Amino acid sequence: MEIIFIIKAVIIGIVEGITEFLPISSTGHMIIVGNLINFKAPAYNKVYIDMFEVVIQLGAILAIVVLYWNKIFNSFKNLAPGKWGFRLWFSILVAFIPSAAAGYFLKDIIQEKLFNSITVACALVFGGVLMICMENKYRKGNSTRKIEDVNVIQAFKIGCFQCLALWPGMSRSASTIIGGWVGGLTNVAAAEFSFFLAIPTMIGAAGLSLIKLKISMNSIQIIGLVIGFVVSFLVALVVVDKFIGFLKRKPMRVFAVYRIFVGILVIILAFTKVINV
Repeated sequence: MEIIFIIKAVIIGIVEGITEFLPISSTGHMIIVGNLINFKAPAYNKVYIDMFEVVIQLGAILAIVVLYWNKIFNSFKNLAPGKWGFRLWFSILVAFIPSAAAGYFLKDIIQEKLFNSITVACALVFGGVLMICMENKYRKGNSTRKIEDVNVIQAFKIGCFQCLALWPGMSRSASTIIGGWVGGLTNVAAAEFSFFLAIPTMIGAAGLSLIKLKISMNSIQIIGLVIGFVVSFLVALVVVDKFIGFLKRKPMRVFAVYRIFVGILVIILAFTKVINV
């Protein structure tokens, strides 16, 4: 049982590291994969599993901090009003507010109604179709290439689109990238702004969740938590770097097609009782 649990922790850590910053929904994939490998079995303690998923997301966030450390550090050295660091983090704050407010009021309803395979699958399909439509309409004419050039209006549009990510399976990354396209950002700028916006968004959500959780852990659960965190961090390091390299050459349509395929497949598996709803 202990070895099986550690293996499952590694699998979920890999899933989180791969999917957190790709526009394919980390939460959706963790729900689907968790159902497939029975990671949320009663024997594992639901409160612990909820905490595990929060902590490994922080591992993925640490990867962004490491990869973009120079830009983050330099931005803090230029935080005086009028300088680029101030403009960047003020835009991040503006983009953060809409989903933070919506999430605060809707979190319990979302947890109760939308955290299942069918709703996730529907979000994957809807998000995939929306990505194709929005990329075709906006991407080629966009001119904002640097995240430090994002203005308040663009940031607010991105923040409003991030609210779509409250629907599990929609993807925070996909939602903010779509918002970036609508706001006039190029693919790479939209993705990088999404990465930076993830820092306060996910730390805030994780902190709020951890404050509410009260749990004592045994040694195996602690080991599983540490392994999941490290695996998520290492995998995200590789994936984010490759993702940006991909966006410099290719459109995002491949991720949209993947979402639609996975969403339809999950719906079929759910209705045929292969996976739990």
